[in-house]
Amino acid sequence: MNTATDIGMIIHGIRLPITSEDVSPIIWQALESGKYEAKEARQVRKLLHTGDRVLELGAGIGVITAVMAQTPGVTIWSFDANPHTIELAERVAAANEIDNVTFRQGLLMSGAPETHSFYVRRDFWMSSMIESQGPYEDVIDIGSQNLEAFIAEHEVNVLVMDIEGAERDLLAAADLDGIDRVFMELHDHLYGLAGVRDIFASMNGHGFSYDPRNSSGPCVMFTRDDGTPRTYCEE
Repeated sequence: MNTATDIGMIIHGIRLPITSEDVSPIIWQALESGKYEAKEARQVRKLLHTGDRVLELGAGIGVITAVMAQTPGVTIWSFDANPHTIELAERVAAANEIDNVTFRQGLLMSGAPETHSFYVRRDFWMSSMIESQGPYEDVIDIGSQNLEAFIAEHEVNVLVMDIEGAERDLLAAADLDGIDRVFMELHDHLYGLAGVRDIFASMNGHGFSYDPRNSSGPCVMFTRDDGTPRTYCEE
């Protein structure tokens, strides 16, 4: 559950200086109940190590970003195509005195830069590049940047994604050189189990293994692995 403060609420240990006017009723209810991104918050606390350089695609309102930023010595770059959520994420970072995150509105994709249509929805977690996903409030055209160039330039070694179905195509095309861990939310309601199979095949092709100890339901972790057996764990 969350708790109330003079600047809003606290969820997953993060101060959240937003109001019900900033988000849809469904998202506000999830925040009030403490269920908002609860699985992701639990898993990312185990994901990072001191010195990691993290690229987050799909910042949302910055809750998971802020949780990750609590790991000592990490540096995070966090992107979202939605200008409203980026503004909220920056507000959350300021309220939590976070200085190791750089937020940017934009898209990172493999290949040459292109202009894409992004469909903004009241429930911002449904905003995506998929028009058929449902009714939308606005559509914005946004130019992409090259993912591989950004990873190389900033020496990123951890990729975190919650991009509402776009992960299927991104991982099929991307070159993940330099990345040793990938954490993402799967969206089988958008691409079915066939899409999940495609993602696992792409990650296998990139040299990653599914990490069951750091995954929970649709929130999955892939890790580069040399095949060495792990110490037995009962959990």
